[in-house]
Amino acid sequence: MPIEAAIPESAGGAVVAFLHSILDALARNWALVAIVSTIIFLVIVPILIILKYVRISLNIMRTTKPPLARNPLGFERLTGEAVRFPAYDGLPLNGMLVRSASAAPQRGLIIFAHEYCSDMHSCGRYCRDLYLSGYDILTFDFRAHGQTEAEPGYTPRQWVTEREINDMRGALAFAQQWLREQGRPVHIGLFGISRGACAAIIAAGEDPTVRAIVSDGAFSTDTTIEYLMKRWAYIFAKVRVLYENHHPFFWRFLRWAMIQFASREFRCRFPSVRKALLRMKPSPMLFIHGEKDSYLPVEQSRKLYAIAGQPKYLWIAPGARHNQAVVIHNEQYQRMVTDFFNRYLAGDVRPQRRVDAPSSGPVVAGPVPSRN
Repeated sequence: MPIEAAIPESAGGAVVAFLHSILDALARNWALVAIVSTIIFLVIVPILIILKYVRISLNIMRTTKPPLARNPLGFERLTGEAVRFPAYDGLPLNGMLVRSASAAPQRGLIIFAHEYCSDMHSCGRYCRDLYLSGYDILTFDFRAHGQTEAEPGYTPRQWVTEREINDMRGALAFAQQWLREQGRPVHIGLFGISRGACAAIIAAGEDPTVRAIVSDGAFSTDTTIEYLMKRWAYIFAKVRVLYENHHPFFWRFLRWAMIQFASREFRCRFPSVRKALLRMKPSPMLFIHGEKDSYLPVEQSRKLYAIAGQPKYLWIAPGARHNQAVVIHNEQYQRMVTDFFNRYLAGDVRPQRRVDAPSSGPVVAGPVPSRN
């Protein structure tokens, strides 16, 4: 028996009548149909697109790690007194107080904040000239690094969170108390590397005892996330014309949404270095960034430098990759950092001059103090 014969004529008529009724209803309510279609196009579709971007982009915060371009043992360690103090939220932190070389006049106290996946002993690479020039160095291990235990339920990543800020607050409180006990002025310098520099900048905005900051490889999580999303959009956005022509507001909203999702997933907050700088009372700052940094492009430090208050300096280290400036330009690096703290922490008011430009590559923006 033919299939058509198996369907009663009345059933076929009912289907046709139903379709006609739907079309008639749509025709009579065309305005409602237009509104619903517009809502779907302008609201629901963008939400679905954003959720797709966020879901895939979260992998940036989950798994992307910075390159460790230096040999962790490729420097002579400094030795000092082991210290232990609580972070702002009470977690015990382990550190070391390196007293300045005995032959040098006492010039001040500097807190060193190491990079992600490093430890307190990396100060030996960055701070040797400071130590020899008369500065005391307080260096410590961030939580879940070196000798400091991990916090249950929290996994540190390369992105600074309120946990690392709490660690910096704890180091500042310890340094302040130690200086008072020594009968010395409570004036502190901060020296941070990458994530440690981010924590130092944010904590400094809350603390008037910080007199000078050196930041090597700092970045703001929000603008860096936006950069990385744009950089990798072609992997998951199939229509090139779309991801290349998103309005800037789209990317700002997307980075906000992504950070909100990440905060819930990782159970922490991701403060903005950019916003901290905008709120901060001007404090002397020296920004350092590798010219060839492919992980965090030099534009990230340029953006922070642009919004920082005066006096401020920016050195783009020629040919250096992420955190490599101290390796390939060690003599100039040590001299520049020491001269900066000499002027703005120790109070050396001798005339400034510009650092001579290297044989190639970008030069320092702004005058940088130098020893005579």
